Amino acid sequence: MKIYTICLFLLFTGVMTGCSDAQDSDIQTDGIASYSIKGKVVDENGIGIPQVEFMIGNHTVYSNTEGVWCANYLQGTVEVMPSHHDFLFFPSQLNFSATDSDVLLVGSTKNDKPAFASNLLAWLKSMQLDNGLIASVEQGNTISLYDNALAALSFITMNEYSAAERIFDYFNQHIDSEFLSGTGGFHQFRDISGKPNGDRWAGDNAWLLIALNNYASKVNPQKYNNLSITIETWLRGLQDADGGVWGGTTVDGTRIDKVTENMIDVYAAVHGYDEFHRSILSFLKQYRYDAKEKFLVASSTGRYQYALDNHAWGYCAFEDFPISSLNKTSIYQTTQKATLNGVSITGFAPDIDKDIVWLEGMGMMVIAFQKAQKDELASTYLNETKKLFIPSRKYLGALGLPYASNSGSTFGNKELWSGADTEICVSSTAWCIFSLLRFDPMASEYHRGATKTDKFWLE
Repeated sequence: MKIYTICLFLLFTGVMTGCSDAQDSDIQTDGIASYSIKGKVVDENGIGIPQVEFMIGNHTVYSNTEGVWCANYLQGTVEVMPSHHDFLFFPSQLNFSATDSDVLLVGSTKNDKPAFASNLLAWLKSMQLDNGLIASVEQGNTISLYDNALAALSFITMNEYSAAERIFDYFNQHIDSEFLSGTGGFHQFRDISGKPNGDRWAGDNAWLLIALNNYASKVNPQKYNNLSITIETWLRGLQDADGGVWGGTTVDGTRIDKVTENMIDVYAAVHGYDEFHRSILSFLKQYRYDAKEKFLVASSTGRYQYALDNHAWGYCAFEDFPISSLNKTSIYQTTQKATLNGVSITGFAPDIDKDIVWLEGMGMMVIAFQKAQKDELASTYLNETKKLFIPSRKYLGALGLPYASNSGSTFGNKELWSGADTEICVSSTAWCIFSLLRFDPMASEYHRGATKTDKFWLE
């Protein structure tokens, strides 16, 4: 079945047959080969929606009392735009170029934005395992530390505190057995049984601390205090004499290079403002800041010196950071055809290769635009993101986003994994929840007392 996501979630049905009682178009063939489209539009409960208007060029067709609709005698590529006074449809446009007799659309009632977040959250909650952790993709076997931090933040902002606590409880119970063993830090990945693997990244651990900070601020400042202090102590210990923070350690214990993104995360995660934070800023000013363009870079030279997340997170983490840094993100802007539904989506790639729209990065940019009070841009890119809402294959009523619009590469020309453009993933889904609720995970530590002199970006 071909499914087009235009709302909160989709309902799976068998192949639809018959359309004779729907109102057909009167588009003529003029002797040229033509094709037809046939489908059904339903609400969240699977009930057909009558009188949905489908604009096809200059022609209009409507769904019947059962929600069935048809369009005949079509030629070439056509754009179909559904509309109804009581329902929202995402995407607002569908593209067809050949016969399709099994198109299922679902409408969501207007002015129901929280419901989008609720259905996204429903997927995260349904994915939570007995041990409290969440796999990165549906029916996957890989658990990411960063993804679980984002899931915990999603639960906190939606007042699902017990779900967040289950994640924190897992890591709290593994301080001695994992975090304090070897070179320290939680591993980036583990399997669904909890067996850790992969490197121990500063950034991933910092995001867990960011989640803990938000929990402490909103729920209970003492419950996970030991876990928070343990992570903070390890992060502080990664600082080099030049002020930069090492990226962590690899599986074999080798030190990971200093990464701009990681240092933003660490700066945002560690409480207060002291010499540790001041030294990070000093390093960034000297080695990772384009003073002319006024934004942070991943490296001083090379093709991949620019990275989208440095713009979004830099603006959100550093007080009074230049709003112009967000304007420079046009270098990552791209339009791609989505693998899932063939719809064109305009957004941002992770780097200047611009071969995908990065849905996780879209959420980051929406939050940054919201913080900068660029609400029109935030709304534009949030609506672009909604074009790729997809239903859970396993959990009825649950909704999510893939990692990318299409197959291609992530940062640094690294090939995306199979399913990155078709399977629901945690990171994109969580960042969309943040966008819908205007929740900035870094806001709790934004006003930390950095002096004007230390804010090198104001020079």
